[in-house]
Amino acid sequence: MKTIHPYARLLVLTASLLMVIAFFVPFWKIEMWAPQYPEWLHMKIWLNKITGDVDIINGLNHYIGMKHIEVEMFPEFTYMPYILAGMIAFGLLTAFLAKRSFVLAFLIILLVAGAAGLADFYLWGYDYGHNLDPAAAIKVPGMSYQPPLIGSKELLNFVAYSAPDWGGIALGFSGVLVIIALWLDIKMNKKTRLS
Repeated sequence: MKTIHPYARLLVLTASLLMVIAFFVPFWKIEMWAPQYPEWLHMKIWLNKITGDVDIINGLNHYIGMKHIEVEMFPEFTYMPYILAGMIAFGLLTAFLAKRSFVLAFLIILLVAGAAGLADFYLWGYDYGHNLDPAAAIKVPGMSYQPPLIGSKELLNFVAYSAPDWGGIALGFSGVLVIIALWLDIKMNKKTRLS
């Protein structure tokens, strides 16, 4: 099995090291705007914690019957750092071994992890926005309060916005670099065979 092109190897190494950023910055953000909160309310989701205006958001959500957001409701926080560390280690191993099959496996791991993370976040948002306390002070028949997965959505008098934060952007860019590395290696090997 031939080794990958040195540029492709460098891209895989860069992608792996770029993922380290997600340990130090939030990877997702949810923001809420309403006339009474023109400065927006912010919630930042990290690998193992939630920060921002969580207490204010919990106080507002209490009136419509939503659960309180607490770190304990996310078992993912206990194992996500280990999954990310494993992906980084596999990426570094891939760069060291420089085999195309490892680059393909690394890309598949990144895509599966990304899809699983988005699906998990969607399911949490669905449960959070649909399973409301029947004894809530404010009830709007037929209304659910599921936050958007990505983008913005109107929820009563609030606009909720959800998107990757710096850690999520770094993870997404890492995936793009691995795709480019695979494409570059295939292209360079074709060029070598034709010459």
